[in-house]
Amino acid sequence: VVINEGAVPVFIELLSSPVLDVREQAVWALGNIAGDSPKCRDYVLNAGAMRPLIALLSENHKQSMLRNATWTLSNFCRGKNPQPNWDHVSPALSVLTKLIYSMDDEVLIDACWAISYLSDGANEKIQGVIESGVCRRLVDLLTHPSTAVQTPALRSVGNIVTGDDYQTQVVISSGALPPLLSLLSSPKEGIRKEACWTISNITAGSSQQIQAVIDANIIPPLIDILKHGDYKTKKEACWAISNATSGGLSEPQQIRYLVSQGCVKPLCDLLLLMDNKLIQVALDGLENILKIGEMDREAAGGDAPNAYALHIEECGGMVSIHNLQHHENLDIYKKCFYIMDKYFPDDEAQDTGLGAPQVDETGAFAFQSDLNAPQGGFNFAPAQNGMQQ
Repeated sequence: VVINEGAVPVFIELLSSPVLDVREQAVWALGNIAGDSPKCRDYVLNAGAMRPLIALLSENHKQSMLRNATWTLSNFCRGKNPQPNWDHVSPALSVLTKLIYSMDDEVLIDACWAISYLSDGANEKIQGVIESGVCRRLVDLLTHPSTAVQTPALRSVGNIVTGDDYQTQVVISSGALPPLLSLLSSPKEGIRKEACWTISNITAGSSQQIQAVIDANIIPPLIDILKHGDYKTKKEACWAISNATSGGLSEPQQIRYLVSQGCVKPLCDLLLLMDNKLIQVALDGLENILKIGEMDREAAGGDAPNAYALHIEECGGMVSIHNLQHHENLDIYKKCFYIMDKYFPDDEAQDTGLGAPQVDETGAFAFQSDLNAPQGGFNFAPAQNGMQQ
């Protein structure tokens, strides 16, 4: 009704009123309208509200005006379905670079949320956020005493490292790894989860970036979360550890380090969960570990065993991988069949009383009919959504 009655252009005009209280009421009204829905937000932005709001924020004002205007600015930038037009909201970065130095927590919180909305998207948007110069301050805010400030600062940093390796490096070079390490022991579960998610996007980068995570002593607490964490946090830690094995054959010392820190047993334990995506991520990590074990076995020569295959067997992983050859998910059972065939040859499988599936004359897998099902029977759950990466 407010929009249909033509109020928005009037409120925008009132942003330039000589009366401070009138300007503040207009700011508050536009923030409420924009916060109603993406459609209302876009109507306000298309009407040209951003530039006079930025002009207001660039002046010195009483605290209530700064708080209101920063909240309104964050509402202008907010929303995913669809996101606001980048050309309309990117000018906000010029004033946000100043607002994130505010001494007022409310202003800081809304300014950081605004940056988190602007950094959530394509690499071009992430680049715009980086070029505004906010990264170092966002990293500083990861150690702010208020978790209400830490949360949007962490979301912003996490969004930036979803970009390319160069964009991720800007965050690392801004000093993000030590505060991320401390956030892994935050009392707030949501912050621990987002810290793991952020780290998983860093370990998805280059082998040098994986090494930086290792050098920052982040791996031991990640593995602890993998063992004992809340389920959702554990999923993100699994991504972080599995991604860290991706240096693979070119960086074998990284995988040897991960194994030495105890990553194998918790990865094997995840194979027992009814989460198809998580099983695949854990299998990827274990397969990367087995590749290094095979490389070391070949280098040792003779009849040397694959030490990592033996370790996975000791942790119960081989039996789990064997059983997953009977999984309803094609990708899972094909990967498990490959791993069993390559790293756990038949004689080892027979020792456990478990046989690998045979290929019949049609080329299809034929499973032993006398295989004992696990106690309680097989329990196949539908695939769940994977983590945001």
